[in-house]
Amino acid sequence: MRTITDHKINGLNDYLEINVTDEPGSGGANHHYTITVPELKLGLAASNGLHQTISFQNGPVLEAGVNGISNEALLVIVIDRMRGFQSGPFKSRDNACALTHLEEALMWLQKRTRDRMARQVEGTNKA
Repeated sequence: MRTITDHKINGLNDYLEINVTDEPGSGGANHHYTITVPELKLGLAASNGLHQTISFQNGPVLEAGVNGISNEALLVIVIDRMRGFQSGPFKSRDNACALTHLEEALMWLQKRTRDRMARQVEGTNKA
């Protein structure tokens, strides 16, 4: 297990414990992450703590079937939240810049997928 701490900057993020719970796959990336807030940090006496698991697709869909989420799926959730903030009372230049870069990241990942589709290697372990 490996712990990620890049997010730690303030109260909420300091409490979030993010762990990688698997070994890197054939492409070099990990697939299983847990996000935990220990019970004592929640301030809820009856709470068992907060625990979320994120599992990414492991292996090409054509070979392994659908068994997790994509990077793109996770990005569009964050993009949707940022668009919400930008349409509400928390609109800011910082949020706008973050949103732009998230949308750009999504665009590049989708470009990669389109290129792989054009080469007829999407969904396989071929480069």
